[in-house]
Amino acid sequence: MLLKKLKKTESKIMLKNTFELNKDIVFFDVEATGLNVVKDRIIQIALIKFESGKEEPSYKELLINPGPVLISEEAFNVHGISPAMVANKPTFDKVAQELWDFIGDADLAGYNSDRFDIPLLMEEFARAGFNFHLDNRSTVDVQKIFYKMEPRTLSAAYKLYCDKNIDNAHDAMADVSATVEVLQGQIRRYKGVDFVDGDGFSHPDPITNNVEKLSKFTNDSRTVDVTQRLKYNHKGEIVFNFGKYIGKNAAEILSKDKQYYNWILDKDFSVQVKQIIKKLVKDYEKGNSSD
Repeated sequence: MLLKKLKKTESKIMLKNTFELNKDIVFFDVEATGLNVVKDRIIQIALIKFESGKEEPSYKELLINPGPVLISEEAFNVHGISPAMVANKPTFDKVAQELWDFIGDADLAGYNSDRFDIPLLMEEFARAGFNFHLDNRSTVDVQKIFYKMEPRTLSAAYKLYCDKNIDNAHDAMADVSATVEVLQGQIRRYKGVDFVDGDGFSHPDPITNNVEKLSKFTNDSRTVDVTQRLKYNHKGEIVFNFGKYIGKNAAEILSKDKQYYNWILDKDFSVQVKQIIKKLVKDYEKGNSSD
């Protein structure tokens, strides 16, 4: 999800075709009802097409009615597209031909597009009766370039924040000593610096010399366990973050589906997950028995 609130007029002024192209390439981004590429639906798509020999790209942007699939509260908090904004818009099957023609046989590019935008678009095309495939298409995920070229290793962090190289890297004491220095360097470097998250919200001065505040900043408050099998939903309920019951209330499901409960206890889930679900079921059943 890259082109958040992209203004076409601004992008037309800024963007020029500087690519060496053997064929057309389409950069695109989608906003959706949620993060499940199979079950969720596209509600906004923005595309920028560069063609060989043309200096100016072509643009297309559409709002799309997701039909019976509801926009999750979590997704709305990210993109701000409400059901009312897409209620009178066409469903994907009504715009599929238009998008198919615009993309043509072009290569595809985006940010995190290999994991999200492309598979979601393929699912939408399939439901509309179009066999959209990646044969003979190149795909460029800009996020992967960023992650590969800007390594997030301890050695890279030590060089950035301490301007030193680690001697005896991967020796436990050398690594943990470097980690201490990196945190000290981060506290110095980011003193008084606000953090703006991916949704445009500002968090004032989050990197302070305070362990509790640093812990809150570095941990996802929605995550229940370290393996991220369970999470909190917008109601504060613990829900599954995997499997056939993804997004469902874990206590309620496990109390009713004892086979699934026992399956989790018998499989290679973390001790933490097993402890949590045991307590969830116990508290849920105790609460219901007292009603």
